[in-house]
Amino acid sequence: MAGQKKSKNVLDTISPMRTRGRKRQVSPWAVRVRAANYRGLLDNAWDRLSPALLEAQTPDDVIDALHAEGTTREIELMPQSKLILDVLNYTMFPKRRHAQINFLADSLAGLGKVSARRSRDICAQERARAKRAHHIIRCEFYVECSCGYKGHSRDHACRKCGASIRHGLGLAQFF
Repeated sequence: MAGQKKSKNVLDTISPMRTRGRKRQVSPWAVRVRAANYRGLLDNAWDRLSPALLEAQTPDDVIDALHAEGTTREIELMPQSKLILDVLNYTMFPKRRHAQINFLADSLAGLGKVSARRSRDICAQERARAKRAHHIIRCEFYVECSCGYKGHSRDHACRKCGASIRHGLGLAQFF
């Protein structure tokens, strides 16, 4: 062991070169997860919070509205009272309940490290990316049919006569 050489160029090292472009301010995945958390939080408390929040004029009014609710989950929004007020006073703030919740949650998910608009864009991009993730398009089986065909099925049926696969074969989880 003492006679082994140390190699100069190890294959599993991290490159010292930075990637191109600006350094990220926030993790897109974390923003999307935080937005989903805020959506659930606001959906549960929106009927109680919205009258006071929508009438708030100062960050202190926002803090009072959140403090009146009093649960620990709403208290985690208090440090963002200025950002909440800015989002609520946005000229294009939605009118419908569900849209208001989603808009506010997506805007706050960036924690003020990025603008509210950029935070909404990140959430939209991450949701679109998650939809494009790899998934099974078609599931095929090897079948032996009563018509004499032996081979792969097409859309859960015999290729020769079109007889469908019965669901009683323990394959119900695929359909």
